[in-house]
Amino acid sequence: MTSARNAFRALLAKPGLTLIPGAYDGLSARIIEEQGFEAIVGGGYAAAGSLLGQPDTGQSNMRDFADHYARICDAVEIPVYADGDTGFGGVNNVRQMVKAFEKAGVAALFFTDQVFPSRCGYLPGKQVIALEHMLAKLKAALDARSDESMMICARTDVFALEGEDAALHRCQLFMEAGADMAKPQGIDKPQGISRVLREVKGPHIATLSQAAGPAHTSPADLAKLGVSAATLPSLTLFAAAKAVRESLAILKRDQSLDNLQDRLISLDDYYKVVRLEEQQARENAYDDAGLALTKT
Repeated sequence: MTSARNAFRALLAKPGLTLIPGAYDGLSARIIEEQGFEAIVGGGYAAAGSLLGQPDTGQSNMRDFADHYARICDAVEIPVYADGDTGFGGVNNVRQMVKAFEKAGVAALFFTDQVFPSRCGYLPGKQVIALEHMLAKLKAALDARSDESMMICARTDVFALEGEDAALHRCQLFMEAGADMAKPQGIDKPQGISRVLREVKGPHIATLSQAAGPAHTSPADLAKLGVSAATLPSLTLFAAAKAVRESLAILKRDQSLDNLQDRLISLDDYYKVVRLEEQQARENAYDDAGLALTKT
């Protein structure tokens, strides 16, 4: 776990922009790793969609998320950056969240200053807690961490309510309080990002979310600005949903598999992703070891 956490810190420290796609389950995480990406983000939006078939309006609990992220972390070797929602309550809830996510194996986590239950940062109707309450929760999170290599990011959603100055002020105080990163959610345009980079210490991770609609600052422009990384938390979820819907529509229309084969991953490729050969080799090795012990 510590090696993945150190790897995540190194990714954010190196020159250039690191793209971090989102995984919604263990299989999507394996595919992200297979395609050569160096880190994964696990988001609440994708978790609510994949686990519940519902929008991200805060209806999942901390244990659901911890179990979900543990499966993703267990599926891959690369670092996983996880969404801690609001910390799921007050300071004691935040402590439990940090401990559970740390045991799950996440390399880094972020949580927001929204009231509990929260909602996707791109949906209307958000509310935020008082600044002093968020700082108390941040202190609780930092105290609960046992592995200092696991990064803790404090996010504020106040931009949509009070504007850029308020968001940057909160982020500055988060960093002074000891956060490894501070994220002003919703400041997505180049001019605003440039100001964040000037006025908020620490690495900056931009968000390229389908929940924000089709207009995004491009990865090339983010790299020019000096952004450390960009998460794409819902990209694989939306890609999978479209592919499944289209395949099922063809099946329903044709009542046949004939026009579906080119839309499906091959059996050999699927087994490579889920590592069947590796699993079978492990089974055989244990069987051989067990047989050898009967002959001693």
